[in-house]
Amino acid sequence: MSEDERANCIFCRIADGTIPSTQVYSDDAVVAFRDANPQAPLHVLVIPRAHIAGINAAGAENGALLVALVHAANQIAREQGVAESGYRLVWNVGPDAGQTVFHLHMHLLAGRPLGWPPG
Repeated sequence: MSEDERANCIFCRIADGTIPSTQVYSDDAVVAFRDANPQAPLHVLVIPRAHIAGINAAGAENGALLVALVHAANQIAREQGVAESGYRLVWNVGPDAGQTVFHLHMHLLAGRPLGWPPG
């Protein structure tokens, strides 16, 4: 990804601190922050620092990074007190599924009963 493309990616800019966010988790590979338009009392976006367009663009070489994203989400759920009551992890893939930012990200939703089926 070029520097221009990275500069135009809102999640790359959040990950590098150029755009402020309400972070709830950060390490060398992952950043997690509260969603600006929450769909549940707890709605956190968990993103890699590295730019990957989406879960459908991730390959076998990204296995450790995907594990790091899930590990971060699980830790956030414990820290936010929803690990026992339950939470949902969501990947939106493409426009028809609601993906609007094409930087890999996972939604952590919790804090209320989440119906099924979604959508």
